[in-house]
Amino acid sequence: MEPVIFAPDAASALAQVFEELTFSKLVVLTDTNTQKHCLPRIQNALPENSAFLCVSPGEIHKNLETCTEIWSQMTELALDRKTLMLNLGGGVIGDMGGFCASIYKRGIRFINLPTTLLSQVDASVGGKLGVDFRGLKNHLGVFNEPETVLIAAEFLETLPKEELRSGYAEIIKHGLIHDAAYFNSLKTSNWESQSWEDLIQKSVAIKKTVVTADPKENGLRKILNFGHTIGHAFESYFLDSANHLLHGEAIALGMIAEGYLSVKKCGMSSEDLEILTKTLLGIYGKVNFDLNQLDPILDLCIQDKKNEGNTLMFSLLKSIGDCTYNIPVTREEILEAIQFYHDLKTA
Repeated sequence: MEPVIFAPDAASALAQVFEELTFSKLVVLTDTNTQKHCLPRIQNALPENSAFLCVSPGEIHKNLETCTEIWSQMTELALDRKTLMLNLGGGVIGDMGGFCASIYKRGIRFINLPTTLLSQVDASVGGKLGVDFRGLKNHLGVFNEPETVLIAAEFLETLPKEELRSGYAEIIKHGLIHDAAYFNSLKTSNWESQSWEDLIQKSVAIKKTVVTADPKENGLRKILNFGHTIGHAFESYFLDSANHLLHGEAIALGMIAEGYLSVKKCGMSSEDLEILTKTLLGIYGKVNFDLNQLDPILDLCIQDKKNEGNTLMFSLLKSIGDCTYNIPVTREEILEAIQFYHDLKTA
């Protein structure tokens, strides 16, 4: 079976997948949003005796407590090791559902059906699964590939504009780290009116190329983390607050700050930094924060999984379209990069 299937019609493609797989029972994991907006689109393709699990939506629920709920319900349903799990939702459902499937009875098979732009272009490839722990993003997890990932652009119709915009940050990142021409082709004004099917396929191809070369993130795959060391720290810090950031909003901030570091550490031109900054501020605006919040944010950067011992390791740009990795950065330099972002003027 193909690892990634691009489906013009999700229900038909899913029915075909079920015909090709043997399983004792299907269990479908949704959150309350995808239960309401996405499940009806595929309901007719599901086996009659399917079981359904539903959790609360959002990154704030991507933790071991929710996993315990899921495992408890799976146990009450007496699901055996030949059960197949279908994760219908965004990155949180795909990451957490795949993690729960990988742990339950030492592992059952699962399919991911990503319903957000972010999960279609980012979480759909590479087998990274996991949950947040004590405020740290994806701190507990495993590498494990789904049986298949089914990508259907029809689900983008169910998204609010800010969720579409959040996913767009990862598309922009793919251009920045791997393909300058792709980056230059992306719309900055009226960005929501473009061919999402084409962009999803192009972004998935870029991520697949990188992941195939380095499945377990020992080297090249680290470039996919550009913008994420500082971005994840801000996302985690604001997770419980009224000003919580969507993933893409935090990563846009992170890419600007890490763009500054790219000039300082890797010789990226100030012209490239200006293009990157103008593009991201134009789409995402600016996140406002107080500089006295920086110590806990810097502490979160230290927990990043790319770090080696006490050395903070970043993936940075040599130029737009060319990214390198394992660049040591000091706490003071991160502070300087965040200060650069903080002081930017918006139109």
